[in-house]
Amino acid sequence: MYIGGIERYSLIDFPGNIAAVIFTQGCNFRCGYCHNPELVYPSLFKPSIPEGEVLEFLGKRKGKLDGLVITGGEPTMHEDLPEFMGKVKKLGFKVKLDSNGTNPDMLEEIIKSGLADYIAMDIKGPLQAYEEVVCAAIIPENIERSIKLIMGSKNYEFRTTIVKSQLPKHYFPEIGELISGAHLYALQKFVVPPVYKINNQSFLKEKTYSDEELLEIQSVMKNYVKECIIR
Repeated sequence: MYIGGIERYSLIDFPGNIAAVIFTQGCNFRCGYCHNPELVYPSLFKPSIPEGEVLEFLGKRKGKLDGLVITGGEPTMHEDLPEFMGKVKKLGFKVKLDSNGTNPDMLEEIIKSGLADYIAMDIKGPLQAYEEVVCAAIIPENIERSIKLIMGSKNYEFRTTIVKSQLPKHYFPEIGELISGAHLYALQKFVVPPVYKINNQSFLKEKTYSDEELLEIQSVMKNYVKECIIR
């Protein structure tokens, strides 16, 4: 595991749990709105944090933390992710995994082995718009398969970061069809990051929808999922 950063305490990243967060290095997407280019572009990588250091930290936080969030970057790019998750579980911690859904084989292994207590998958848009949003080639069947696998697990959410120019309103019923029947879907407002923390400088001028418009989209999405929230 190549770990680019650690947040030692979080109340918001793992629903219902106090957790630490680690950020893996490397991503197969190049989303313009990404807040973590230092985890995406190898030229910006800092020396990685040794896996043993993270496990040692967790060992000292037993009774004070409930779990660990593994985010990125894209964690499933690391072949030893399941092994690392197993080590964290053996320490007695719950594990939340954030993923973009491009590696369904690994997600299936993780789910079948009970290594993830919660999975959050980013839905970038309807399949027809994916490559435009992520600025990378995708295999649509992998995204669909990951969605199906995750919906077969117990605790999960799907979420979409909403840049208004990328996701016109008529895209949302298509997203709804993609995740129809899901337990939870979150509409995440695009927030302009600091100039030094963005992949594409043109996104400094981008906007999300107004609160009123987001409520309209939420109303539409409630026809497809059991719960839709706005973040």
